[in-house]
Amino acid sequence: MKKKKIVVTPRGFAKCGIDNAKIMEEAGFEVVYNDTGFAYSKEEFYDITQEATGIIVGVERVDKEYIDAHPMLKAVVKFGVGTDNIDLKYCEEKGIFVGRTVGSNARSVAETAISFVIADSKNLYDSICNAREHGWAKMTGYEVQGKKIGIIGFGAIGREVAKMAFGLGMHIMAFDVFGISEDLVKAYDIQVADVETILGDADFISLHIPLTKETENMISAREMEQMKSNAVLINTARGGIVNEEDLYEALKNHKIRSAYFDVFTCEPPREDEPLLTLPNFYLTPHIASRSKEAEKNTADIATTVILEALKDC
Repeated sequence: MKKKKIVVTPRGFAKCGIDNAKIMEEAGFEVVYNDTGFAYSKEEFYDITQEATGIIVGVERVDKEYIDAHPMLKAVVKFGVGTDNIDLKYCEEKGIFVGRTVGSNARSVAETAISFVIADSKNLYDSICNAREHGWAKMTGYEVQGKKIGIIGFGAIGREVAKMAFGLGMHIMAFDVFGISEDLVKAYDIQVADVETILGDADFISLHIPLTKETENMISAREMEQMKSNAVLINTARGGIVNEEDLYEALKNHKIRSAYFDVFTCEPPREDEPLLTLPNFYLTPHIASRSKEAEKNTADIATTVILEALKDC
């Protein structure tokens, strides 16, 4: 009898998930993982997963077209948290299990968000570039102690950001649609606030929410108008939450101080992307979760989740 197949598409799995592949094989599955060093094209993704019973995916789109083309599919696990690339409703209609690796990369993403806070406060990027160009401009920065950080979205990542910011002596404001426990409020001296209050008061605004129909373009011109002129906008969540055209205008006209993004609506952005021309816009290539520890955590959790989902298949 032919073994049922699990396909793992994220490239990081080949570096940290070999033991996990063996665990899945010992559970009776044929395991195929991406060891090419390159992301699969749509055509490659469709082809290599053609007979898959389960898939562990990164950014590949698991939409109606894909699901209809893969009738053997029983389980999809996201190698991460955000499921905006997966048609959850259609998966439910088709009886396809969808899982996530909640909390696996929280520390890594939170460290990236806090590194953006430090980078801005000490003008690190501009100073490094200046020194490389044989300049010696001594830019004056500022200390983050006593500054207000507004955390929009208080899941696993938002909570880690709060813990680190509290250690730096920052004042923490936070919002979450599901509320924030009193224990956390006391532990980190959190001011629970609505989004408008955070936008108007915070020196740093850090986004940690999923991309949904409700959150798409959640931060647009109106919201940027409410921010302080020295505000720093940080997005390590998802591209599309911030209206990038409006952000360009806000940064160009110094409505806000700067923006640090690890995500973008179109990844990679097009070569003529206007934001990339601005000296106060900083973009990293979606690497916030790319730590050895986070990838190993994610591989471990993804393996557990998919095997549990397929145990009766």
